[in-house]
Amino acid sequence: MQLLTAKLACLVALVAQLDLTNAVKHADFKTCSQSGFCKRGREFADRVAAAGPAWTPEYELAKDTISLNDGVLTATVFKTVDEKDGGKVELPLKMSFLVNSVARVQLDEAKRQKGEIELRHDSKARKERYNEAEKFALVGGTNYDVHANILNSDEDSTKIRYGWDGQQVVIDYKPFKISFIRDGEVQAVFNQRNFLTMEHWRPKRELKEGEEATVDESTWWDESFGGNTDSKPRGPESIGLDITFPGYEHVYGIPEHASGLSLKETRGGEGNYEEPYRLYNADVFEYITDSPMTLYGSIPFMQAAKNGSTVGVFWLNSAETWVDVTKSKKNPASLSNEKQSTHTHWMSETGILDVFFLPGPNAGYVYEQYSDLTGTTTLPPQFSLGYHQCRWNYVSQDDIKDVDRNFDKFDMPYDVIWLDIEYTEDKKYFTWDPSNFNDPLSMQKQLDMRDRKLVVIIDPHIKNDPNYSINKEMNSAGYAVKDKHGEKSFEGWCWPGSSNWVDGLNPNAVTWWKSLFDLKRFPSCSKNVHIWNDMNEPSVFNGPEITMPKDNLHYGNWEHRDVHNLAGMAFHNATYGGMIERDGPGNERRPFVLTRSFFAGSQRTAAMWTGDNQASWEHLAQAFPMILSQGIAGMPFAGADVGGFFGNPVPELFTRWYQSGAFYPFFRGHAHIDAKRREPYLVDEPYRSIVRDALRLRYQLLPVWYTAFQRASKDGMPVIRPHFVMFPNDPEGFGIDDQFFVGDSGLLVKPVVKEGQTETEVYLPDDEPYYDYQDYKVYKGKGWHKVHAPLEKIPLLVRGSHMVPRKDRHRRSAGLMKFDPYTLVFAINNEGKSGGLLYHDDGETFSYSTGSYIRKSYSFDGRNIISRDFDVPDERIDPAFVDSMKNVRVEKIILVGVPDDWKDKKTVTVTDKEGEWKVDLEFKKGEKGYANVATVRDPKAKVAGDWIVEL
Repeated sequence: MQLLTAKLACLVALVAQLDLTNAVKHADFKTCSQSGFCKRGREFADRVAAAGPAWTPEYELAKDTISLNDGVLTATVFKTVDEKDGGKVELPLKMSFLVNSVARVQLDEAKRQKGEIELRHDSKARKERYNEAEKFALVGGTNYDVHANILNSDEDSTKIRYGWDGQQVVIDYKPFKISFIRDGEVQAVFNQRNFLTMEHWRPKRELKEGEEATVDESTWWDESFGGNTDSKPRGPESIGLDITFPGYEHVYGIPEHASGLSLKETRGGEGNYEEPYRLYNADVFEYITDSPMTLYGSIPFMQAAKNGSTVGVFWLNSAETWVDVTKSKKNPASLSNEKQSTHTHWMSETGILDVFFLPGPNAGYVYEQYSDLTGTTTLPPQFSLGYHQCRWNYVSQDDIKDVDRNFDKFDMPYDVIWLDIEYTEDKKYFTWDPSNFNDPLSMQKQLDMRDRKLVVIIDPHIKNDPNYSINKEMNSAGYAVKDKHGEKSFEGWCWPGSSNWVDGLNPNAVTWWKSLFDLKRFPSCSKNVHIWNDMNEPSVFNGPEITMPKDNLHYGNWEHRDVHNLAGMAFHNATYGGMIERDGPGNERRPFVLTRSFFAGSQRTAAMWTGDNQASWEHLAQAFPMILSQGIAGMPFAGADVGGFFGNPVPELFTRWYQSGAFYPFFRGHAHIDAKRREPYLVDEPYRSIVRDALRLRYQLLPVWYTAFQRASKDGMPVIRPHFVMFPNDPEGFGIDDQFFVGDSGLLVKPVVKEGQTETEVYLPDDEPYYDYQDYKVYKGKGWHKVHAPLEKIPLLVRGSHMVPRKDRHRRSAGLMKFDPYTLVFAINNEGKSGGLLYHDDGETFSYSTGSYIRKSYSFDGRNIISRDFDVPDERIDPAFVDSMKNVRVEKIILVGVPDDWKDKKTVTVTDKEGEWKVDLEFKKGEKGYANVATVRDPKAKVAGDWIVEL
């Protein structure tokens, strides 16, 4: 029997690998018309739109049920239905007004809420609508504004004031509608178009002989796709809502999709999509670009931007969700100033309606409001911002050691090397292949000599083998996801063959899972090993849409359909927890965990990458819009497989990809098992040297990246930022997604992503000078500028008024740079000023939370360069940490764009609390079109100190 199982496992793996060599199989995944509730939702919207003013609204709020106490409004909405279904369906409404001016709208169904329904097939599933997504997604930000009050109430509506001055909400009774107002303008409207849908519970009624159905119930009670049938014991229960953003032309977010940053319309027309954006985490092999098709993760958070304003909507639902986007068309003959509006239609298969409105008023406030709710990205360990080298698969510990030595031989920095599934014994996680990894500690010790790390893959599918202790423990304790009957562990197929899945929703299973990372339980594993969670959508090779059946049961008897999109997050959260506990109390180090599947809140414990891309120019170009979308949706630690996972990139593509990858927040080279070996040192010259330069540039700018991540961990600002975030009053840049800014550094990046291109155009959003990072050529004037970009050059500009901190010593890893000196580059603006921030801590522990860090402000006011602490009370800073940095100095100060009269300056005076001294200043006249540059070499100024350089 075991031999047969092994053969089947090999067959499944072989079939999967054959599938991997082809483009995505669209027939494996549903379209909206094949997803019963999406089809019903769209058809309902079409009927309402076609009827126009003649449509009879189905939903009405009962005015006499309204009650507002301590920031919470409760009321009852009634849905009108056929008399045979009772005539009215009671829908309890709860609106929460929060202290940060966020408003939350929750709508439930009384019968399901009270359990007054019957399930089909003797199912053990819960009767309620799923209402526990907040347990996983939310961490705070839900404090009520107890001062919220009713301004007025009449026969048609109620107006409420809450939050900041000028923040109001108007609730219309019939048709039921909610309008959010800021400073006298309507910013968003829920149910403006009457698309609200809550499919109420009703028993299945068998037709009598000769009776014909009045509506199409073909997908109400069970639904088949790809040879699998979903039993749907609760019947139809989808929800839908239209959300309109009046005057907002651009909407962004709702990743993950291989599409543009500014979301396209989805109802057809030239250049638009025919399908809605789908949010249903799935294992999509070799996905296509420019598509609303679902991918590996889902964050149902959307932003709308117009000149001077940004607002957001967070749709807290972890079930399959589709989102239509359309835009109102202005009449070209009209003389009015009416702006284009964006309409969205959200449809989820199950759950309560739970929507947050985030009023902004700008992107920074929106991200802070969203972070209040779901948390910010964890501050990553510094090594994880370096370069990661991976492939499926390095075949042995000797192979790893050889790759490690070759990076040193070719003088290329890197920090992490990765192991895919073949390192295990027979695809059993927490084991090592005894033939090829018989001494894994020797491999880890060699990496540790250069302060490098190892990442190993551990997936949620556990090999179904009674002799495998982890599978035995999991099943005997009941920690696996159950089948639809709730009695047996669900069995499906993945890399090990027959497998069971850890239930990350089970708190006892989570406790057990975390214990597996203890170094006593994970043999031959050291503290410099970190974890990669793949296939956690979950991927099930023989399941519907290559995932788990929706009628499987999780902890608490919730159906998988209810929790599908958060299942991957629950798993990587458990992994992160295990890594925290691994080191023991008081010795915790920041873990690095990579996940493929994610949900709102995943940023708290993991990084992500964009999955199975291709070695093509189209996928290189697609990566940045995807990564930008992740960043503005609260998950900035994002990247794409450099070089493309599938296929073999030609040298030019390979080189341009490393230049792009140097500006991915998560920078990893990766390749499929069938791809040729392509470690960066294997490419021929001149490509090898150009790739080496890209790697070195990444390490030179690590202070910029780390400072940007520190801010992201504090207030949720994206690490790489699109134009609409940085320049909210410049709508001309709102559609740009192939160039961006890095943190607060002023670095403007426009990677080359087209074959044979040696020149590109960069959009400048203002009239400040922008300096070429390499040669200080000056670009000035709002609009598009041509930038020379031969193969060896990355179009990289620095905006005047910003300071770029960097480290110029070439090292083999980030850890070896810890005490290296800094160079500060000041790009001077039109007013002759410049400045910026630098954050530094130990890069590996959590001691920054108790003050072990420095955060310095360096400013140039036209006469002096001043170093001071940035908004940090002295008592918070740990003096022991500051003392540990006493020998870390600024070795060079570069001022770009100084005036001509600086040519006569020969020295500067440096002053700190210990005294003052003179230092030489070197002036270089810029040729035509290039900036003047002044350099102060070795000013002997301490990075952690307060000092002044008088110029």
